[in-house]
Amino acid sequence: MKSLGARATGLRLERMHASPLWEKDDARPGFRNLAPIRPGLRDPAVKMPSIADFVCGGTRRVPTGPLPSVDPRELWRRPSASGLRATWLGHSTVLIEIDGVRLLTDPVWGLRASPSRLAGPRRFQLIPVALEALPTIDAVLVSHDHYDHLCYPTMLALAKTGVPFITSLGVGAHLQAWGIAPERITELDWWESARVPGTEVEVTAAPSQHFSGRSLKDRNATLWSSLVMRSPKHSVFFSGDTGLTDQYAEIGRQLGPFDLVMLEVGAFHPAWGDIHLGPKNALEAHRLLGGGAFLPVHWGTFSLAMHAWDEPAETLLALAPKQGVQLVMPPLGQPVEPAHVDTVTPWWRATEAATPGKGAAAPSAELPPAALPKNMPWPID
Repeated sequence: MKSLGARATGLRLERMHASPLWEKDDARPGFRNLAPIRPGLRDPAVKMPSIADFVCGGTRRVPTGPLPSVDPRELWRRPSASGLRATWLGHSTVLIEIDGVRLLTDPVWGLRASPSRLAGPRRFQLIPVALEALPTIDAVLVSHDHYDHLCYPTMLALAKTGVPFITSLGVGAHLQAWGIAPERITELDWWESARVPGTEVEVTAAPSQHFSGRSLKDRNATLWSSLVMRSPKHSVFFSGDTGLTDQYAEIGRQLGPFDLVMLEVGAFHPAWGDIHLGPKNALEAHRLLGGGAFLPVHWGTFSLAMHAWDEPAETLLALAPKQGVQLVMPPLGQPVEPAHVDTVTPWWRATEAATPGKGAAAPSAELPPAALPKNMPWPID
């Protein structure tokens, strides 16, 4: 299947092998975290979920109706007053405007976080704007190669544009296999930086605690990273996927302070160890990074764990003010300037209030055909 991507070869593979993060002598060579992933089984009663649990377990895993969203196109036409503006488009897809430069993180417009158009986690919330309706993007940033961050149909669409890509070591093999010219691809090891072409914005790959792979045979064959975007006036942190790691303190020392911190808060489970944060650990990661306005990502789009779909948002809303953390939680598609955000309105509650009920145990609801993305190279099932 072309959606699986491609393995690195030649000079790309040689560069990966030269990384200090590459394990050469292991029975299964590949990239490794600096610290072992700690098991999350502090409570003996918490067991590793089965496939059946993952597919059918849990309650309220999807909302009872569509979430509120905003069409951002008119607001995008207006300049940012502060020089830093963010538009959360769902899951980990965020349009960052930093001193006039537009960066798009982990763009996912596809219907499923899966190699197949027929099976796999299906989005329960549509992205609020079509891919072709985006303003001109100066660079696309891809943290790692999992399907909910590196989306095959989205990449096929972006391949037709001239936009450059900045990503982690090895991920360029996938991009090149899907028609993106190698000169448009920059791959970074941790602590390496690249300038967004034609701008003063620099992107740095930084540590994270996760893994990679698009099939059973390519586990950790590419690197995973957090990403820092810096202009002469502003600095933004984007976690990609990660668990809690002490390396956040080092990131804060070397690359902070941050005006905006985007940390993943959804798709977590206590038995999975330190590969995802969840809202409580995200607050600790935020502290280690040195603070900054906090925009939570990796929620509100796909059901990828057994917890309730709104648990990350509700937990943050309850805990963050007590810790003095400035939350930035706009509705989908609402451009916001962190410097101008004082309070958070729990907009996500409107859906459950309008359509009360228990909610689905797993994401089974069909999206209305008229609302499905029209620019995807795959047929819509």
